[in-house]
Amino acid sequence: MNKQNYSVSVYAYVGDAVLEVYIRERLAASGISDTGRLSAMAQTLVCAEAQSDRLEALFPLLTEEENGIYLSARNHKTKTTPKHSTPAQYHRATGFEAIFGFLYLSGDAERAKSLFSAAYPDI
Repeated sequence: MNKQNYSVSVYAYVGDAVLEVYIRERLAASGISDTGRLSAMAQTLVCAEAQSDRLEALFPLLTEEENGIYLSARNHKTKTTPKHSTPAQYHRATGFEAIFGFLYLSGDAERAKSLFSAAYPDI
């Protein structure tokens, strides 16, 4: 695994995109061909509130290193104000995204996909 040091903000930034792709892949495989419907479904899964809720399934599965990334990102000060979630949900979602960004940038896509499946078993 290629360990590179990025800021937790970068991990969250990349993790947001990684989660979006994983969700879109799963939704595309569902057989739904209406892209408007697919986009609406994806939006409900990538919002901060949903990510904050999905995080609960991951806590028992996280390694010490992954948990450290989560905590660092969750506690990272930001100038962004959440529009459709509480500040707590937004910070938890940032930590959630950072885990996936960290794993992706570290070259451990298999681990990221495994955690994704645990967090999103219903899609």
